[in-house]
Amino acid sequence: MDLQNRVGNKTGGGGVAGWSESNRDRKERLKKLALETIDLNKDPYFMKNHLGTYECKLCLTLHNTEGSYLAHTQGKKHQSNLAKRAAKEAKEATVQPALEKSHVNVRRFVKIGRPGYKVTKQRDAETGQHSLFFQIDYPEIAEGVRPRHRFMSAYEQRVEPPDRAWQYLLFAAEPYETISFKVPSREVDKAEDKFWTEWNTETKQFFIQFHFKQESKAPPMMAPKPQGP
Repeated sequence: MDLQNRVGNKTGGGGVAGWSESNRDRKERLKKLALETIDLNKDPYFMKNHLGTYECKLCLTLHNTEGSYLAHTQGKKHQSNLAKRAAKEAKEATVQPALEKSHVNVRRFVKIGRPGYKVTKQRDAETGQHSLFFQIDYPEIAEGVRPRHRFMSAYEQRVEPPDRAWQYLLFAAEPYETISFKVPSREVDKAEDKFWTEWNTETKQFFIQFHFKQESKAPPMMAPKPQGP
C-alpha cells in the first residue's frame, strides 16, 4: 500500500498509527513497566491454573501469559477493584473499643466444720420405689450462698477403692466442709414428683428427696453414712 501521499504524512515517514496500533503499543509499555516494578511471587491475586494459563483472582479474568496479566494489573478494571477491596478491608478493620476485663473478687472462707444432717429411707406405697430424704443444717452459712449438691461416681472419688455398686451424693455450702453420702449406684428417677430440692432461707436448712427407678432385683438399702469427698 502506498502511504507516501496520505494526508498528514511526511515524505519518507511511516503511516499514521491507528487505534489498534496505539493500544498495542500502550499495553507493551505498561507490560515493561509492570515487569520492572511488580514481583508476581508476592501478588496475592496472581494464580497459575492447571491449564497453564494465568488468572486474576480479584477480577476473575484469564490470561495466556504473565505479560498479559501484568498489563491487566495496570488497567482500569484491576485498579478499580483494588480500590474497592481496600475500602472494604478498611471498613471491616474499624477499631472496636477494647472491652474492659471484669474483675471478680474470689471469696475465701475459713472452714468451720461439718453441718448437721438427717437421712430418712422411704418406700413409695403405690409404686414400691425406694427413696432417700436428706436434711442438711447450715445455721452459719455465708450470706448470699446457696447450698449445692451433685452425684459423684465411685471412680471420681479418691477416698475408697472404687466399687461400681455405689455412688456418692455431695453437699457443699461455705464456710462448711463438703460432706458426702454413699448411696446405691442405681438410676435416679428425675420425674418432677420423684426428685425435688428446697432451700429454706429462714431455718437455714436444705432438703432433697429422690426416688430410685424400679429394678428387677434392687440391692438392699443401707443407712447412708457421711464420707469424705
